[in-house]
Amino acid sequence: MRARRAHDRLAYTAMSAPTVTVRQKGAARARAGHPWIFRADVQGEPDLPSGAEVRIVDARGNFIARAFWAVKSPIALRVLSRKDEPLDEALLALRLKRALERRRALFPQADAFRMAHGEADLLPGYFVDLYGRAAAVQHLAEWAEVRRESLARIVAEVTGAQAVVARDDGSARDFEGLPRRAELLQGKAPVVAAYHEGQIELSVDLLEDHKTGGFLDQAENHLRAAELAKGEALDAFCYHGGFALQLARRAEHVVAIDQDAAAVKRTAENADRNGLRNLEARAANALEVLRAFDKEGRKFDTVVLDPPAFAKRKEGLEGALRAYREINYRAVRLLQPGGLLVTCSCSGRVTQEMFGEVVAWAAQEAKRPLQLLERRGAGRDHPPLVGVPETDYLKAWFLLAP
Repeated sequence: MRARRAHDRLAYTAMSAPTVTVRQKGAARARAGHPWIFRADVQGEPDLPSGAEVRIVDARGNFIARAFWAVKSPIALRVLSRKDEPLDEALLALRLKRALERRRALFPQADAFRMAHGEADLLPGYFVDLYGRAAAVQHLAEWAEVRRESLARIVAEVTGAQAVVARDDGSARDFEGLPRRAELLQGKAPVVAAYHEGQIELSVDLLEDHKTGGFLDQAENHLRAAELAKGEALDAFCYHGGFALQLARRAEHVVAIDQDAAAVKRTAENADRNGLRNLEARAANALEVLRAFDKEGRKFDTVVLDPPAFAKRKEGLEGALRAYREINYRAVRLLQPGGLLVTCSCSGRVTQEMFGEVVAWAAQEAKRPLQLLERRGAGRDHPPLVGVPETDYLKAWFLLAP
């Protein structure tokens, strides 16, 4: 009965769209196109249920946008439309349909990609990754959490997905005050999907593997690395072998390292599946291996660094920068003359400028000049939203040691 009353109350507020007044700073932020309004910029504390639809107005009562209200999150309001229109299922379905159409146009042959990328697709806090006939979704905002079942149904209808898995077990949920969990919303378990990156076939368990199963934001960078790879290659944080498998198509020999033994096992299985006999997968601490190779004087023609996010919060930034400096310094020292370094950071707190300083420091300390071939980021299916720097998180730099 309590759940029914909560549902009825949510439906009522969605129809009536109560008004929330924001202070000058929040109003300016929303009018500039940023989809987040923080709690400190809200006037008063509205008595609304989590995920309620609201009309945002300024102190003079002027309409600004329609948004969803959050009870727990520091981000009190997430803007979905600057039109005075209902934020109903029809609008959400249209947003998802259009997001899928954009990805299909970009990747007509792909069987895996990010279909909906939160803020960039005007669905702030909601993400959908497609792997063949299965979808992995993330609810990183209260409005999406409240609507998880209806969103899963819409995703299945729009995409034809036979299974929809919620991967809500990441640290981003902590910031929102939401519990971590991974569960099947539609379909049957286990949800194991095969997909391709170029000519490489990979396998992913959508309920058990990291993130939403794979690292789709790096897919285009994986393929670019394969075009440039040569000789002896090292992938220091391999996960399921996204970079390593592509390197093995061009390099003579690839050493793939990850501390996660299960991930290394999957890398080896993926190598066997693709008939790659020149890939050696090891379960080990990447930094320790980098130091050991440096001490041995071992050299590589291609080195890839794609570590996990060292800085997820502002408080961990200094420690993260130290870790980035260390691994990049070791990697530069391991490069043969003419060697390729692909170095990445998915830490949103580490800006492009900070990352550039890390790379410059590593080159200086190693006494090795580096040519910057390309600055790349997340794939085209993970677009940042202009004016929202928080959505531009991935750095992938391709460098050459002359």
